[in-house]
Amino acid sequence: MEIGLVGLGRMGANMRDRLQARGHTVIGYDAAPGVGDVDSLTDLVDRLAGPRLVWTMVPAGDATHAVIEQLADLLSDGDLVVDGGNSRFTDDQAHAAALGARGIAYVDCGVSGGIWGATDGYGLMVGGALADVERAMPIFDSLRPDGARERGFVHAGPTGAGHYAKMVHNGIEYGLMQAYAEGYELLAAEPLITAPNEVMAAWQSGTVVRSWLLELLVRALADDPDLGAITGYVDDSGEGRWAVEEAIGHAVPTPVIAAALFARFGSRQDQSPAMKAVAALRNQ
Repeated sequence: MEIGLVGLGRMGANMRDRLQARGHTVIGYDAAPGVGDVDSLTDLVDRLAGPRLVWTMVPAGDATHAVIEQLADLLSDGDLVVDGGNSRFTDDQAHAAALGARGIAYVDCGVSGGIWGATDGYGLMVGGALADVERAMPIFDSLRPDGARERGFVHAGPTGAGHYAKMVHNGIEYGLMQAYAEGYELLAAEPLITAPNEVMAAWQSGTVVRSWLLELLVRALADDPDLGAITGYVDDSGEGRWAVEEAIGHAVPTPVIAAALFARFGSRQDQSPAMKAVAALRNQ
């Protein structure tokens, strides 16, 4: 199958490699010079035979909006756009409407798997009309984990459902990461535990807390046992905030996700004004 791929960063470039290895023709474009196969979105569209399939893999927000607007002008009736970035689900309706006015179909796809997806495959959460999703299934099947016909993919619902599912997925990820981190700190703080890193490594087999995230933490500890090369600053890409906002809107209690998000905020303060206020109150 032929596909145009917009955005060849860490995720996009690996997705291109995986698709090409499975026999697809991928024409890539990236705003960074010398990275893509073509020099512009216009060239990308011209290189593709109709009806076209274009997958965008660019940062959420203004960058995605700009690409969608350009594609709406460049593509033709019957073409299909898949947004695989981490767009907010509320943006999907606007993107679908802008493209739909030109007869261009739209599918949103939340993608999980990180830089390891090139070899291990990606988890895909898709939103859109069934006919449009089915049209892109050869691409989805090649991106999902090998031998996972019944796994690694879900058609979560209509437009916006894929990115909503990915938002919740990332909110859960925030909570899991925070729990592992707090557990590691507690192990390291207790003098009885002489090998906290080895305890974490042992948990990878047989325990109910084993997971891929735990494997990544163990790998990080093996590379840097004291985490001395790592700063405590932790960013957030938006999904955690959106998940908490949705929880408030639906009156769904999500204390773990909210606490994990606020912990990331706290990591960015060298001198917390709130904790200074607490100290002042205690001194009084």
